[in-house]
Amino acid sequence: MENALLQLSYLIGSITFIIGLKMLSHPESARKGNMVAAVGMTIAIFGTIFLYTSTDGEGAHLHNLPWIFAALAIGTVLGTVASKRVQMTAMPEMVSLFNGMGGACAMLISIMEFRRISLGMAGVETTAGKMFVIILGMMIGTVSFAGSIIAWGKLNGRIKDRAIPGGQLINFILLGGLVVLITMIVGGFMPDNTMLFYGILALAALYGILFVMPIGGADMPVVISLLNSFTGVAAAFGGFLYNNPVMLTGGILVGSAGTILTILMCKAMNRSLMNVLIGSFGGAKAVAGGGGNKEQGTAKEISLNDTAVLMAYAQKVMIIPGYGLAVAQAQHICHELEKVLNEKGVEVNYGIHPVAGRMPGHMNVLLAEADVPYEKLLEMEDANDQMGSTNVVLILGANDVVNPAAKDDPSSPIYGMPILEVEKADHVIVNKRSMKPGYAGIENELFFRPKTSMLFGDAKKVLQDLVAELKNV
Repeated sequence: MENALLQLSYLIGSITFIIGLKMLSHPESARKGNMVAAVGMTIAIFGTIFLYTSTDGEGAHLHNLPWIFAALAIGTVLGTVASKRVQMTAMPEMVSLFNGMGGACAMLISIMEFRRISLGMAGVETTAGKMFVIILGMMIGTVSFAGSIIAWGKLNGRIKDRAIPGGQLINFILLGGLVVLITMIVGGFMPDNTMLFYGILALAALYGILFVMPIGGADMPVVISLLNSFTGVAAAFGGFLYNNPVMLTGGILVGSAGTILTILMCKAMNRSLMNVLIGSFGGAKAVAGGGGNKEQGTAKEISLNDTAVLMAYAQKVMIIPGYGLAVAQAQHICHELEKVLNEKGVEVNYGIHPVAGRMPGHMNVLLAEADVPYEKLLEMEDANDQMGSTNVVLILGANDVVNPAAKDDPSSPIYGMPILEVEKADHVIVNKRSMKPGYAGIENELFFRPKTSMLFGDAKKVLQDLVAELKNV
């Protein structure tokens, strides 16, 4: 009876994961989908704690329950406090940190299972297939953990972009070394595999550090998505080890969704997935590369009053949100600007680049928080189709995703990346604090184009003043 109830809890958990993931595909249902999946996970966790019985012949339940519940309580409190205190600007680094913890869990599971085998514990069967699953789970989880921690440090500014001399060659050598060590363990070529196992652990951690370390600029959303898929795959291997359908289903869903998202991100940036894996993706060349060494001319400024008049008498306005909008926490006043313009008969939409911000979907989450209607959020292709009929484009903190160097300058590190083609509009107004380059570290040619005017200042303050001006027009 207990086993039947346990399997039922696992079935409920698996179904809620699938339903929750489906609901995450739309901002209006995403929050509810997250709760549905969380409820399913809770059922599966407590089902395991109270209904699981060992398969070693003794049929024993889990023990050390005080330690288990203490860990659950600590994790719940820390997670709740951290999630409530985090600002939208810090959300990408929190995602990286939480993802890294998932990779660490998968790594620890594999380490404990290997220790059970190496200590010859009763009831533990050893096969080449099981050892292969243990090692892959440990290796992928370690890469995800180490890479996510580096990504977290880079996103919050604690770790700087560093080009590693011969980095690609080193990564190839590390991958080759991992393959050799895995083959030696699974093939049983060594009587004692302990040193080889921990050698894989060390190489995987080093690889995770080295392949993320040089990555910077606008490439970080792709890396976060890739590391997320790694964690899912590592969790799926844990599901294989324990014959646990919930771990297996959850890991497969996260791994496959993360992989699909990574491929879409690479396509959106005209990058190769192989370049991500070998560590030649983005990096220091974004700082030292082309795109910022030409004679640009002079940028022209526009006043708040002129901006208000221009927008008030426009028929169609498109807002391009970027990381500067998140930094200023200006999403709510941006929605207020949209409503004021709508009252004046102006059609307002938002052009969303797939990699705007610091993580996949960053701008969608930001604007959803301010209750911006989802139908007003146009994907890049749809936004570009409407750009020619747009009177005014207002760029709020976005930089690299509107940089014409991606189309015009083969020496630029972002060359080939699809961008929002804002120059097709009649007028382009760029709100920035200064003329400093964006996250990719290169100057934006758009600022010096004839149609472009600069509106300097903090996004939130500028939008507040702009709303006030519009109400008087």
